[in-house]
Amino acid sequence: MNNNRSRNTSNMPKLVASLLAAIQIPDLRNKIFFTIFMLIIFRFVAHVPVPGVDTQALSQAFQQNALLGFLDLFSGGALKNLSIAALGVYPYITASIVIQILTPAIPQLKELSQEGEFGRQKINQITHYIMIPIALLQAWGQLTLLNQAGVFDTLDFGLNFITLTIMTSMVAGTVFLVWIGELISERGLGNGVSLIIFGGIVANLPNMLGQGLYMQNAMGSIIVLVIFTAIIIFTIVLFSEAQRRIPIQYGKTIMRGGQVQRQTGSSILPIKVNSAGMIPLIFAFSIVILPATIAGFFVNPLSDSFGSNLAKSISGFFDPTNL
Repeated sequence: MNNNRSRNTSNMPKLVASLLAAIQIPDLRNKIFFTIFMLIIFRFVAHVPVPGVDTQALSQAFQQNALLGFLDLFSGGALKNLSIAALGVYPYITASIVIQILTPAIPQLKELSQEGEFGRQKINQITHYIMIPIALLQAWGQLTLLNQAGVFDTLDFGLNFITLTIMTSMVAGTVFLVWIGELISERGLGNGVSLIIFGGIVANLPNMLGQGLYMQNAMGSIIVLVIFTAIIIFTIVLFSEAQRRIPIQYGKTIMRGGQVQRQTGSSILPIKVNSAGMIPLIFAFSIVILPATIAGFFVNPLSDSFGSNLAKSISGFFDPTNL
């Protein structure tokens, strides 16, 4: 019976056979199911809205503002729903970048980074503390942009109880997502935070493909999109797995038959080309949209002043659709 099973597995495509073999291992199967379960919870949380939102005005705001639509792409639709997970895990990523920049400059952080697992846990704890004020600032920025679009016309938007409640719920959503990501890293497969970001982006694909089917020459566009996506994935995998192998020559002395003999050997030191992972990509993304986000705070549709016009020009120049 085992021979028949192995024979059937060998006739399957290599990817399918690998997945079936992984599921048959109890420990690996539990990790796969746990990761999927956590991602399902993440998608449920992404559809829990914050209180006091005009959904019709929210939909119109995303149709008229390309920057909001671009931000929503990376939140997996959570921003368009204005859910408690609208910030995603990006405040945590930003805090991690800040810590990495400050570590060489602050002696205490540099010492912690050299203390092994204990130091890593302390730095991770500090990152969580820094994440909270960053999440509050990002929540206030997003709510201000949406308020300018008329999403909160039914509310008295400002530093009051309802606004603080919305901001607190968004920060709590970010903390919950980071906790889910850490659970996936500990008990599931892969890097949990990266999987949450990936899950949020992939969640929009069915809707985008569905809209593409109603366009003219839809099939040709979809084929081009699939080919282009496959090329990008291949390039990313190739770049992620690329490494420079540095040859190392070493010598050793051994005793044989009462005589000292010296031998030489060689080895390889592999250094990954992309040792920083996806942190530079997210950092570059944050820098690109930062001018448009800040300028959006100063845009007044009812004003024709120099400041408002300058803010409109900056916002339009750094608009994602113009990059």
